[in-house]
Amino acid sequence: MINKVGRDIPDELIGRHGVYMGAGYRDGETYTKCGVRARICEKPQGSKLVGSIREAIEKCGMKDGMTVSFHHHFRDGDYVASMVMKEIKAMGIKDVTIAASSLGTAHDAIADMIEEGIVTGIQTSGIRGRLGEVVSAGKLKTPAVIRSHGGRVRAIEEGDVHIDVAFIGAPTADEFGNARAVGGKSDCGVLSYAMADAKYADHVVIITDTLVPSPNLPASIQGIDVDYVVCVDAIGDPAKIAAKAARMTNDVRELTMAARCADVMAATPYFADGFTFQTGAGGPSLAVNRYLEPKMKAKNITMRWALGGISAPTVTLLESGLVNAIIDTQDFDQVAVKSAGENARHFEISASQYANPANKGAFVNQLDFVILAALEVDTDFNVNVLTGSDGVLRGAPGGHPDAAAGAKCCIIVTPLMRGRMATICEHVVTVTTPGECVDVVVTDHGIAVNPSRPDIAAWLDAAGIEHTTIEKLKELAYSIVGTPEPLEWEDKVVAVLEARDGSILDVVRQIKPYRFE
Repeated sequence: MINKVGRDIPDELIGRHGVYMGAGYRDGETYTKCGVRARICEKPQGSKLVGSIREAIEKCGMKDGMTVSFHHHFRDGDYVASMVMKEIKAMGIKDVTIAASSLGTAHDAIADMIEEGIVTGIQTSGIRGRLGEVVSAGKLKTPAVIRSHGGRVRAIEEGDVHIDVAFIGAPTADEFGNARAVGGKSDCGVLSYAMADAKYADHVVIITDTLVPSPNLPASIQGIDVDYVVCVDAIGDPAKIAAKAARMTNDVRELTMAARCADVMAATPYFADGFTFQTGAGGPSLAVNRYLEPKMKAKNITMRWALGGISAPTVTLLESGLVNAIIDTQDFDQVAVKSAGENARHFEISASQYANPANKGAFVNQLDFVILAALEVDTDFNVNVLTGSDGVLRGAPGGHPDAAAGAKCCIIVTPLMRGRMATICEHVVTVTTPGECVDVVVTDHGIAVNPSRPDIAAWLDAAGIEHTTIEKLKELAYSIVGTPEPLEWEDKVVAVLEARDGSILDVVRQIKPYRFE
């Protein structure tokens, strides 16, 4: 079946939500949450501490065919998922599905478990490193399911995903399971992505490296939702939270694009006192923050709140009084982590509050601006942030589709080319954010406005900001690097990409031929 973005979805993969029919197709539909998990009543004064991860797995009654979940607030510094999966392997448990908020290079060890048949399913918002290579090569028994952050929590609440055991790494916890994202020796700032898991999983295990006296409040994960607590030597390396994808940049080209993004923002009427804003991961998008300060001061305005993954420049705006509050679901560096623990105007929210398309007040739906990165953008303004130009899984939708769908003005910032590859192209390899949700594309060779937004084009004209068409940017890219050869695919689908509402947006097939070490 052909969906709204022109992708052919195999009939056998179409689930109860059908194929993608548009960003607001389910608006107004009655949304029924599944019931939260049944709980076993506790004895008075009962401690939840157990001696090891193995003991917790045993007490949860884990067996073949179950689904476990993890969060990724430690990003490339995460130890928890690999520790748990190695124990599951040692116990002889197999046919496991991992339902993580994201997976990356910290989880390379799990790739071996896919090849061994221990892990047979993956549901995630991101898949990178060796895991991405193994899945792309068709080694996973069932197609991986890729969702945005908002789509993941919707799927959990709506019952599309059933988690048997949630393993939550927490920087601090008390013996009754009250867990916080701050304090201890492995501070990660917030635990937003694990909150839905704690409410809806059949069993919940907190893994911490810093046990503190009760009550550990205010708790990110409440003890009333926790079954067992395990204390280990280390749950992660906070120094690796600042991954390459969430780096700050000093590259002149990237800074130029960031400055152009700020110019586009300032040219719109949305850039007014009390505006709201989010940046995504990626050097140019994060760098936009530094160009907003002089424009805000010149206009004597402040930002009502800044949303999403938080980094040092946003914290600087908060501390200088230019931002009234930070609404946080993930911290990209140690400055943001420190702010989350110390600044009373820096607030932790759940992933559902952040981006669930089916709840009654997601913050992404209140955004004026969002600045997002891209691996590719095509002439229909569709964006790819999941697969490389070689068709291999290398990225993550994350909150990209959520924020793009909710913001009044979504700006994509990307270079025209990366090496010898055209970033602006005829058709993206994989559609992760539909073009109908994208308003402006900013490159190092020009700015393009979606024809569906003539109002933005008029505002840029009035401000004297030159812009062109997306087709001309594509032609320029192809004239420099040549027209790319089409990829060749096997019939086998290795990953299914869900839209935020659960409909099928695209599929990723096994690349032909594909070899990896």
